[in-house]
Amino acid sequence: MTLDVTGYRSKIGVIVPSTNTVVEHDTAMLAPHGITFHTGRMYIEHPSMDSNENFDKLRLQINASMDTALRDVMTCKPELMMMGMSAQTFWGGVEGNESFIEHVRSLTGGLPVTTGATACRAALETLDVKRIAVFSPYQPIADVNVHRYFTEAGFDVVAITGLRASSATAIAEITPEEVIRTLKEIDSPDVEAIVQVGTNLSFVRTADEAEHWLGKPVIAINAATIWHTLRQAGFTDTWGGAGTLLRNF
Repeated sequence: MTLDVTGYRSKIGVIVPSTNTVVEHDTAMLAPHGITFHTGRMYIEHPSMDSNENFDKLRLQINASMDTALRDVMTCKPELMMMGMSAQTFWGGVEGNESFIEHVRSLTGGLPVTTGATACRAALETLDVKRIAVFSPYQPIADVNVHRYFTEAGFDVVAITGLRASSATAIAEITPEEVIRTLKEIDSPDVEAIVQVGTNLSFVRTADEAEHWLGKPVIAINAATIWHTLRQAGFTDTWGGAGTLLRNF
């Protein structure tokens, strides 16, 4: 394919909830030359997640609409699939994530699949850290599953907290000031790295800045998922300003 063709290196399919306004921004910001990201959106009719019950209802809406979003995005003939939502990929721990991946592969002709859970695990293993703190925009029902996944994957979760966003769209309205306050609250001398989950929370730039004043890796899930998607396809492009993973690994 010639260099003047858009996506001449690769086309990557991305699946996001229809409420998400951050993933497409982050993929556009971090897309290497010649690699394009193409979005299939999962329809979310009721975005409320202000309780455990409503959070679970939101998750069920994702289940109901994901297959259609995958069907639609496959028509652009992507070579890889990146899942631009995270809670669903942590559900049921390590086994739940593996089942999720197999389901996606069964609908995409066996394409390589990156999930937020897989990417965060690979990032932590690459950074050779074990003791972590985690924060999310979620309700407790989701944080329990995030904690379970990281524990089953072999990490010691020193602290985990959810910012309890009232809706899927409200996640994107969480301010940098609130995020920075949360980072300081969950950090401690025995925490080797901090992980953020929740793809509709804009955190790539803040995470990069926080690494400097915390003196440790701070993993933004969108940066990790983009990094893992590219690396498993053999692309080695690097960036400044997007965290240690994309700068050094």
